Amino acid sequence: MSPANQTLASLLADVAECDLCAKDLPLGPRPTLAAERGARVLIIGQAPGTRVHATGIPWNDPSGERLRGWLGVAPDDFYDASKFAIIPMGFCYPGRLPRGGDAPPRGECAPAWHEKLLAALPEIQLTVLIGMYAQNYYLAARRRTLTETVTNWREFGPEVIPTPHPSWRTTGWQKKHPWFEAELVPELQRRVKALIGA
Repeated sequence: MSPANQTLASLLADVAECDLCAKDLPLGPRPTLAAERGARVLIIGQAPGTRVHATGIPWNDPSGERLRGWLGVAPDDFYDASKFAIIPMGFCYPGRLPRGGDAPPRGECAPAWHEKLLAALPEIQLTVLIGMYAQNYYLAARRRTLTETVTNWREFGPEVIPTPHPSWRTTGWQKKHPWFEAELVPELQRRVKALIGA
């Protein structure tokens, strides 16, 4: 194993042992991410839900099925870490909000780990920023709302594409914004195919 690969492997081992916010996690820590040095597409989402926490497999839920549809890839390609790096804003299940729905990603993960992990992924050529937490963190030119940011996706260049979160709640949003499936999704699929050869 080359020193660069060892660096990423060591980082992932360190992340697996991370307990920065363990006392605040209702199900305890179980960092869920995937990456290999040669990955060319980076997925930055929110945080694992309960099903992903239980399995330890990123995007192993209906949202993941919808995301793979947007990307135009089969599970075998999506879960090939030499093609896709999956690094959420929060690595562990953050719990529920009092009024329902998952809590936001914990704020400790990205500042502690993202810069180091991204530095160990030199082949990334496309980053998909899923949802407002990733977009707020990474897009200095973001708009006031997620809808405005995603509507103006072309402004972020060929290296970054912002999308909504692919949860069931997005169904209504997509009906109101047909350009998403008509314009953004085909371009996303084209870029992904060019990078991973699927």
